[in-house]
Amino acid sequence: MSDLVEQLAGKFIVIDGPDGAGKTTQAKLLGEFLSESGLEVAHIRDPGGTEIGDEIRTILLDRRHHKMSVQCELMLYMASRAQLACEVIAPALSSGKCVLGDRYVSSTVAYQGAGGADIKAITQAAQIAVGAAMPDLTVILDIESQLGLTRAAREGQADRIESKHIEYHRKVREMFLAQAADQPERFTVIPSSGSIEEIQQQLRQTLTAWKWA
Repeated sequence: MSDLVEQLAGKFIVIDGPDGAGKTTQAKLLGEFLSESGLEVAHIRDPGGTEIGDEIRTILLDRRHHKMSVQCELMLYMASRAQLACEVIAPALSSGKCVLGDRYVSSTVAYQGAGGADIKAITQAAQIAVGAAMPDLTVILDIESQLGLTRAAREGQADRIESKHIEYHRKVREMFLAQAADQPERFTVIPSSGSIEEIQQQLRQTLTAWKWA
């Protein structure tokens, strides 16, 4: 375990994927495991994670804002992320902590890409917003769209994004998987149809086996 702690110090890991895949639960369990192993872990939530970012998150997820354009969504997500990178991520990485994120740029590529935003434009916006504060590894927890939405609905009222039609969410899933296929050196996929314990075990095994630069 000391080898893994040494490898993950100063690394940035993101847990991402469609709604209902269990990202928040798995990130929390993984963070606890790594902390108990002796690694300093900085947890981040995206969008949000800072005072400014949390206010932006409220705007983004409010169901009253159903007229929000995909371009507005894109810029708001990147604005929240810019503050998070400056205020939290970069300082944590510089101090040797492992940054563990619940969503990041990969979500904007999937969700706003599914909404019609140009992927190249999203990438350019991310470069401006976060610079070098990009993940060393993004783990996509993959789940069939209808099952994911059913799971998410059990947790309470759907937010503005979760309330969109099923075809949109299927496109989101495709966009997540496409990122993993296009960038195998930075992405991996774990099926999220098993139990919480099974998924967590796969996640830990993935980190142990990953070839860290």
